[in-house]
Amino acid sequence: MRRNPPRRRLLLPADNGVVSVTSTSRFHPTTFLMRSTIDALKEFFGSRGVSAYLVGGYLRDALLGSPSKDLDVAVNGDALSLGRELADLLCGSFVTLDQQRRIARVVLPNDKALVDISSMECSIEEDLARRDFTVDAMALSLDEAGTLDWAEAIIDPFAGRSDLAQGLIRMVSPGVFTEDPARLLRAARLAGGMGFSIEEETVAVIGNSAALLPQVSAERVRDEFLALLSLKGAKENLHCLDDLGLLCHIIPELETTRGVEQPREHYWDVFEHTIQAVGAAEKVTADLDKDPLTTTLHWGQDMESYFNQVVSDGHNRRTLLKLGALFHDIAKPQTKATDSKGRTRFLGHSELGASMAGERLRALRLSARGVKGVCTMVEHHLRPTQMSQGLEPPTNRAIYRFYRDLDETANSVLYLSLADYLAARGPMVETEDWQRRVDLVNYVLAEANRERSPERKERLVTGHDLIETLGLEPGPLFRRLLEGLEEAQAVGDVQTREEALAWVKAKLEEGGV
Repeated sequence: MRRNPPRRRLLLPADNGVVSVTSTSRFHPTTFLMRSTIDALKEFFGSRGVSAYLVGGYLRDALLGSPSKDLDVAVNGDALSLGRELADLLCGSFVTLDQQRRIARVVLPNDKALVDISSMECSIEEDLARRDFTVDAMALSLDEAGTLDWAEAIIDPFAGRSDLAQGLIRMVSPGVFTEDPARLLRAARLAGGMGFSIEEETVAVIGNSAALLPQVSAERVRDEFLALLSLKGAKENLHCLDDLGLLCHIIPELETTRGVEQPREHYWDVFEHTIQAVGAAEKVTADLDKDPLTTTLHWGQDMESYFNQVVSDGHNRRTLLKLGALFHDIAKPQTKATDSKGRTRFLGHSELGASMAGERLRALRLSARGVKGVCTMVEHHLRPTQMSQGLEPPTNRAIYRFYRDLDETANSVLYLSLADYLAARGPMVETEDWQRRVDLVNYVLAEANRERSPERKERLVTGHDLIETLGLEPGPLFRRLLEGLEEAQAVGDVQTREEALAWVKAKLEEGGV
């Protein structure tokens, strides 16, 4: 019997409920940042009579003993003018992050560090009170950063260190989400990235404030959502978003997939299947040797480099694959029908789903390349299993056309097909059936690599040859002949220059291609 998993318990503390917060005897806040940078900042702000404090993520990570070269500094001065001066002094680059709120960034060349500088309009305590979560509402005077007892000097008015120790994300005050609704998503992202849970009252306030999310700019929603999706454990993060009532504010089309039953081959309904597919996409592209199901799936440096390649909005192909998995069955509710034999069908869901995905992702301001990649995955996610009949491997022609049509997204579609299968079967996965699908993907990858080898890529006949030897003129027929000849060479129909010219002549006699 198909079922959906129990809803994620947001309030369970991470792991054993205790997070190790580094003691002063084992950690120094300049351990992970070159001391020269800290000293330069002290001298710079001190010589100008500016009070400066380490705040936010840098201080939080320092307490957790996490490496970081990115500093957050709050100052009682104009961050923009100070940032420009600092960039000039240290030969760095200056970026205005927020003109209105006076937030600047300085990129330092030597340490390759980022220094984000924000202006305080009041005391440091009042500034911390305006921040979102307690674990980020701590401060340390820059003058204290080089001392051995630095932890004792931390300004912590909202018990952020205690929440760090308990593994909790807690709001500073109930009004933080009204002030900036993007913090609704940031709560889930922080919890997912740190392996923390969200505190009970904070969960309740987020749920009551979820309707504020449409007030956030599409670009900020995109950035927070993609950042959360990029983390390990993306499936659990999506469940967290859903439990908080946020997921369908980001992708409203998902709401109609709830409770949509599928044929008996599927363990979950459409909604849970899509969430599980995101987790499966993570499974088939990371730590393959740690899972018995994926040990035989091809994963070499070529695939590692492919999925690590940044392709859209600062995110890599692995994150885009998860996004494709989330959208791949988005149109099943609209296309569900029963045929004459009583079988449930979703005819055309891939094509309609690609259109729906494109519309939603453009609304989220995803880059054109990102939209194209996800839409290609959605439209063609069934194609790998349609490339051959029965147990026969795909033909060279089918593989050639697959890569010709899907281009840079082809490998993503292969791995999405595997994730789709795992998410369809769930605990009902049959080892033999799964291995056949792995073998198919491995075969296609191997054949594609062979066909793309340099000796196979060199054209036997070029456009110049068609002009000089056969007297043809450039045009639509000319282009089709070259494309057809490239395919014939790729699949082995022609292997020499003479055979290539003969192939062209034969096509011309037949009336073209």
